Amino acid sequence: MLEEMNDNLHEADGQEQFESQEDVVVKNQSAQDVIDDSNAEENEDDSISDKHDIPLLDYEQMSMEELVAELDNLVKNHKVMAIKDHVEEIRKAFMNHYHHLIDEKRDEFNAENHDENVEFEYHFPLKNKFEAVYDDYKSKRNNHYNQLQKNLKSNLNKRTELIEELKNLVDNTDESLTIADMFKKLNDIREQWKSAGAIPRDKYNIVWNNYHFHVERFYDLIHLDKEARDQDFKLNLEQKLAIIERGKELLNDSDIAKAFRELQLLHRVWKEEIGPVAREQREAIWNEFSEITKQMHDKREAFFANAKAREEDNLANKNNIIRAIDALGDEEISSHNGWQNQIKKMEALREQFFKAGRVPAEVNEATWDAFKTAVRGFNAKKNNFYKEIKHEQQENLNKKLALVEKAESLKDNEDFNMVTPIMKQIQDEWKQIGHVPRKYSDKVWADFKNACNHYFDRLHKVRNQENKVEVEAFDKKKAYLEDLKSFELTGEHKTDLDAIKAHIEAWKAIGKVPFNRRHIEGKFNKILDALFEKLSLSKKDTEMMKFDAKLEQMVENEDGRALEKEQFFIRKKIDEVQNEIFQLENNIQFITNAKKDNPFLKEVQKNIDRHKDELKLWKEKLSKLREI
Repeated sequence: MLEEMNDNLHEADGQEQFESQEDVVVKNQSAQDVIDDSNAEENEDDSISDKHDIPLLDYEQMSMEELVAELDNLVKNHKVMAIKDHVEEIRKAFMNHYHHLIDEKRDEFNAENHDENVEFEYHFPLKNKFEAVYDDYKSKRNNHYNQLQKNLKSNLNKRTELIEELKNLVDNTDESLTIADMFKKLNDIREQWKSAGAIPRDKYNIVWNNYHFHVERFYDLIHLDKEARDQDFKLNLEQKLAIIERGKELLNDSDIAKAFRELQLLHRVWKEEIGPVAREQREAIWNEFSEITKQMHDKREAFFANAKAREEDNLANKNNIIRAIDALGDEEISSHNGWQNQIKKMEALREQFFKAGRVPAEVNEATWDAFKTAVRGFNAKKNNFYKEIKHEQQENLNKKLALVEKAESLKDNEDFNMVTPIMKQIQDEWKQIGHVPRKYSDKVWADFKNACNHYFDRLHKVRNQENKVEVEAFDKKKAYLEDLKSFELTGEHKTDLDAIKAHIEAWKAIGKVPFNRRHIEGKFNKILDALFEKLSLSKKDTEMMKFDAKLEQMVENEDGRALEKEQFFIRKKIDEVQNEIFQLENNIQFITNAKKDNPFLKEVQKNIDRHKDELKLWKEKLSKLREI
């Protein structure tokens, strides 16, 4: 029986091979090639397929700190070949940001240093961290490649041996071998084939076609056992028809990239996991599946064309931004405030440039160079302006140093009646002098402030010691404080509020206390705070009443330093709250997919509203302080 089957097979070998080749010829070869090439690549290294599950972010919009964190996360938590595209995009974005930073630092250095023997150097620790993470990635990638090459070679040998076994099975002349035995052997080869592992991509399609050709030969060989063969053909046909139906559904999927990946997987299942169907149906179902592949390919090409159009729009936008930077640098600005405004505009344009998105790869480098040139031109003009006012700032520094020296010479003088007007005049003159070089500003101010504070602290100390009235006021306030501790609220809002106000007025009527004993005012304020807390006032009303009492005490004590410190403290709190609001609002911008009723989003918005109420309160306090 087997001899007869083999004779029939050998006679048909040439014709079958020709027909088999016809079976794999498709009308839409380019679409099929894309699928085959992708499958061949992912077959070579199956970790590549994992990249589809890792989102490719818009790295150009991320800061350098965020880029390093993202790179570190990818290298630590994902397969090295699944992140190769991500890593390269991160590297490009980081280096673009880094080169821009270095250009700015170099321009600043050249503006402040004219010694040709001093070379520009700038140490950026984040760059070292980035390089360390990137080197770790390259090391893992190289190790992966080395191991992969060994595995590919071994797997190719294994698959070649399995094809040879399959061929020998088909060509076997052993008449004692039954159809059941041959099916068992075929299934064993199939199982080994599934687990044989990846092979080089350039061998993938050749090896698979060879394997599949001999599988079809086997089915043609066993045509005598028609019932078993037809049953297998029927099952394979059902599976392939199901794949065709799924392919049709994928054509309606709006996510083109996801649909293409699934179609790619369907092709692998079709070829690698499902056996052949009856010869008369092979070409028809393959052509139907190929037509689906062509339509998907066309949709994908259209998608890429749209992406290309978006890149062209981004290019136009970036070119407009570059022209705007050039125009900004051409404006004639003659004041510090004017240049500060220009710098803000420049930073806004720079941010727009980085958020504009990708441009076509062939013009990416040229666009980046044009951007750097425009920024460098702006910085050059800005630096020229500040070079011109540098001489003026040096003169201001000399004037302030002279005032520091004068204040230092008077700070220990005992003739307070004569020196006090002079010290106040020195302070007025200081306010009239303009800016000094930034690197000297903090020190010269600290020296001047310390000298003035030293003198006026001595003045206050002496005057407090000599003022018996203030000492008596202290004793009265101390006794009043003891009586106030026993004061209890009645529970009647208006009565209690009037009583508290009466205590405040009575306290003020006692008068000032010695400078070194003003801590008693703090004790009084603590008792007031406790009483206000018990009243059913709003938080804002409570805060403002306490603040009014505090200001009145400062004015009563003629404590200019305390008022100045309070103003500085309030301004600092306003800046802190404004920065917190900005950070929270900025965080919300990154939550792009959250719904409005998202609990986390609601909590953040609630926090923003709370900070805005707090900011309003601080500004109201500052307004009252300015009135004084």
